[in-house]
Amino acid sequence: MSRRLISTGSPFEREMAYSRAVVQGDWCFVSGITGFDYAAMTLPTDVGSQARNCFETLFGVLEEAEFGPGDLVRMQYTLTDRALLNNLQPVLFEFLDPVRPAATLVIADLMVSGMLFEVEATAFKG
Repeated sequence: MSRRLISTGSPFEREMAYSRAVVQGDWCFVSGITGFDYAAMTLPTDVGSQARNCFETLFGVLEEAEFGPGDLVRMQYTLTDRALLNNLQPVLFEFLDPVRPAATLVIADLMVSGMLFEVEATAFKG
């Protein structure tokens, strides 16, 4: 069974010794993606923009791995403050309503100050 590593070129991947995604057979395991615009290395200050960046990065990684949004089966969301949920929910609906993967929401701090949202995903196509 082949194993393929996917990178976005983010310095975090290099510094923390991880791959953005690992494709193993019919599975794609996507590491936590935060709200950075990784091309510009900028971080918006609002959760909605950060979440949009997360999903755009996620969908780009899935495409590179030869998966699509419809292959998503499991998501974990990390949000830094439950008060942000009302601003996050419309973005979740926008990107995931047609897919509706199994999901868990965790409230926790993130690695860098200013990060408000992170998403981790598992995709399967069999």
